[in-house]
Amino acid sequence: MRVLRAGGRALADLVLPRTCGGCGVPGAVLCDRCARWLTRPRLAQPRRHPPGFPPTVAAGAYAGPVRPAVLAFKEHGRAELAGPLGTALALAVAAVLGGVPGSGGPVLLVPVPSSAAAVRRRGRDHVRELADAAAAELRAAGVPARTARLLGRSRGRRVRDSAGLDAVARRANVAGRFTSRERAGVPGGCQVVLVDDVVTSGATLTEAARALLDTPHGREDTPVLGAVVAATPRRQPARRAGSPPGVFTVRS
Repeated sequence: MRVLRAGGRALADLVLPRTCGGCGVPGAVLCDRCARWLTRPRLAQPRRHPPGFPPTVAAGAYAGPVRPAVLAFKEHGRAELAGPLGTALALAVAAVLGGVPGSGGPVLLVPVPSSAAAVRRRGRDHVRELADAAAAELRAAGVPARTARLLGRSRGRRVRDSAGLDAVARRANVAGRFTSRERAGVPGGCQVVLVDDVVTSGATLTEAARALLDTPHGREDTPVLGAVVAATPRRQPARRAGSPPGVFTVRS
């Protein structure tokens, strides 16, 4: 089935003109101008910071051309965007690891699992594709990284679409959503990074981190971090004159 889908995408590239997933201009799948929006790593800071939210870095803001590019990849079958979006995710992973003192060792990218219904509807697990692309990018840069499917969905746990829900409702919606999939513990010295496409309220990453830490995967010497392609911008209050700029540092 994967071979058929890959062949279909290749045929479509021959028949249909390729356009940028961000701005729609013919040419690259993500033009240089739009790709630059994903070269601005920043801490993801949900407006109502949920307790237990892992230190998380986004490659850019979920705004401008990033939003249509992510939606094209996620919902409209533009699987070829896994390349540039995976590169952006790798940048976010490198940034969050760089903010942890003494980080080193193998890197495990743990994709946040999509629901079975979402995978059937899309015909693919888009977060797993992003994780695989990011891991390949990191390995090419000399970082020992691989994808580790340590999480699954809890059986019988129905979750509503989070669109339109406030932060409190999102947290309640995902409570108990994830469970451990593998029983072998994570080797000591590994860096565990949860990965997803977009973070908004932080509820999903918080629940995923809780599931990892509450299973045999949880280790005191292996902090759980987070990395995403983009984060929904947080409205900042006007800065007073003379206020010092923020410092980009992630602490475990």
